[in-house]
Amino acid sequence: MPGDRLTHQDRRDIAAGLAAGLTYSMIARGLQRPVSTVTREIIRNGGPAAYRADQAHQATKRRARRTSAPSTPSPAPPAAATYGRAAEAMQEFRERFAALLGATGLPPMMSRVLACLYATDTGSLTSAELVQQLQVSPASISKAVGYLEKQELIRRERDPRRRRDRYVIDEDVWYQALLASARVNAELADIAEQGAKALGATTPGGTRLQDVSQFLEHVNQDIVHSANHWRQIYFRRTTDR
Repeated sequence: MPGDRLTHQDRRDIAAGLAAGLTYSMIARGLQRPVSTVTREIIRNGGPAAYRADQAHQATKRRARRTSAPSTPSPAPPAAATYGRAAEAMQEFRERFAALLGATGLPPMMSRVLACLYATDTGSLTSAELVQQLQVSPASISKAVGYLEKQELIRRERDPRRRRDRYVIDEDVWYQALLASARVNAELADIAEQGAKALGATTPGGTRLQDVSQFLEHVNQDIVHSANHWRQIYFRRTTDR
């Protein structure tokens, strides 16, 4: 069984499969990989219409270098630097933001941690600081940050001066959230297409599933295209600032 990391040749095979009109499931079977791995790879690199094997491979290498490179976290501002903000107003904001995040399907504790991180100027906190602000156990924070890391909503940075980790909101947090949603939609479209073939394309059930598959596929492509387009625009604005 191949390792977890996709090789350059794997990516070329994915590109060839997309060009041939194969489904994600068919490509995954040819590579002996989970469908989720292939789906994530395609969506993360522009979607089925814009996927390029060489570009995807180079992008993955750049991400790996950023992850492995020693980071120098920005120092946290003094506790007194509140900029005249009312503590009650900040607490209300965190609670309302967490509630809205929870309404999107994010578990309650994960929502509270994410809202807490957003309500800091540095966008980063240690586990101990999260425990103190949220008044919960270290185990609860550990579980929450582990979940958020897996969803690529936050990342972990090592502070060499204090020998502890800081949890940082990724600048691409909403972009990554959209891509995560797109990955799920892509898998739904794929399995709906499989169901259509199993039932028969001319049967009522098969036609229904085929319509679902095509709807999700086209909407998904629009979402990924729009997300990539606006991400580039905002990245340029951030660079200019």
